[in-house]
Formats: sequence, C-alpha cells, structure tokens
Amino acid sequence: MTAPLTPPPPPHHEPSHDREEGSQSQPSQQPLQQQPSLQGAPADGRSWQFWPEPSGGGGYAPAYGQDGPGMKTELREAAVVTVVTALGGVLLGLLWWWLAPNVALVGEIVNNRWTVFVKDSEGEQAIGVDGTFTLLALALGAVSALGVFLVRRRGGVPLVVALAVGGLLGSVLAWRLGVWLGPAQDVIAHSKAVGKGVTFSAPLKLGAKGVLMVWSVAALVVHLGLTGLFGPRDPEGVAPPV
Repeated sequence: MTAPLTPPPPPHHEPSHDREEGSQSQPSQQPLQQQPSLQGAPADGRSWQFWPEPSGGGGYAPAYGQDGPGMKTELREAAVVTVVTALGGVLLGLLWWWLAPNVALVGEIVNNRWTVFVKDSEGEQAIGVDGTFTLLALALGAVSALGVFLVRRRGGVPLVVALAVGGLLGSVLAWRLGVWLGPAQDVIAHSKAVGKGVTFSAPLKLGAKGVLMVWSVAALVVHLGLTGLFGPRDPEGVAPPV
C-alpha cells in the first residue's frame, strides 16, 4: 500500500520575508506620468533648448543662433543707422557755419610785402570756433542716440558700431561742409581783394581735430545709459531637462 501524494504549497504561501527581500533587490522606478514630458522633442534623443515666445504666449520656440535671422535684421538696421547718422552731418555743418564766431583779419603792407594779421590778438574767437563745433556735436550725438533707442529699444553690437561710425562720418562731413561754405581759404588773395586795412573774416577751421570724435563718444554714452536704465530685461529662461 502506497502513501498518498502531498501537493506542493501554492506560491502565495511563500514566506513574507522572501517577498520583502525580492522587492528590495528591484530598483524603484518612478511612474512615467511624473516624468516631465516635452512635446515636439526630436526622436533621435538630442536635447533642445526652449525659450519663451516674444509674444508672451505659453508655447516655446527654439532659440536662433548668431547667424540666424536676428543677426541679419540687426545688420540691416545698423546700415540704416550709419547712413542716417552720417547724413546728419549736413545739419551740423550748416549750424556750425551759421553759429561759429568770426575771426577778424586785416591786411597790411609790411616791408613791401602783403601781410595779414589778426585784428584782435587777445580775442577768443578762434577757440570759440572749436567750442561751437564741440557743443553742436554733443547735442546731435545725444539726439541720434535717443532716436535709435526709441526706434529699437534693445541694444546690440551692430547698433553701437553704427552709431560710432555714423557719428564720425557725420563730423567729417560737417567739417568739410562748413569750410566750404565759410570765407575763402586764401587769406592773402582775400585781403588784397577787400583792400588794405579792411577787416574781413578768417576761413572756418578746426584747431583741434580731436573734436571730430565728440559726436561718436556722446552717442555711445547716451545710448548706453538709456539702454541700461530703460531697456527691456531678458526674461528668465526655462531650464532644460536633465
């Protein structure tokens, strides 16, 4: 007579400590729904950088590089600023020719030679010519910087360079225009034409050529100050997922 076969115990009767050890040996996984999801991420696993849209919407768009459409637009704007600022030199030249003080000269015959003297040797009219150009250049530099800031409140290297180059070109244009509009450059011929002992005006000239940089310096300083005080602040970027 054979003994009855005893069936093995079911799996749910395993000791509890075995299940605990098994659960501890398996790494805990975070549910998929808690992971940050990125809609529109590339399928090849590359990471994207997201920035808020300029319109203030809730979506995100990939940032452009330095050679993208933004840089091309800034270069076009810089070219326009350079041309417009340089053409402003016409106004500076006209104002300088109109407002600059006259330096009085007089012609005399000394030792059988025609000689030209400054009528008022202690006067400051010659210094006033340079001072008038400097003050006008300061004013136009501030106005040009303000105009560029109002048109495009964001700064940028192309705009700054355009202001500097345009201011220098405008100053050179104003200088040459004022000299051309002013009295004749040949003072000996001019004094002979007006006669002996007759007072006439000296030609316009800049004693210090460094004043040609005043427009550019004033424009850079004013534009930098306006951008720092009233320019838009960069929004806080969204940190990319790790």
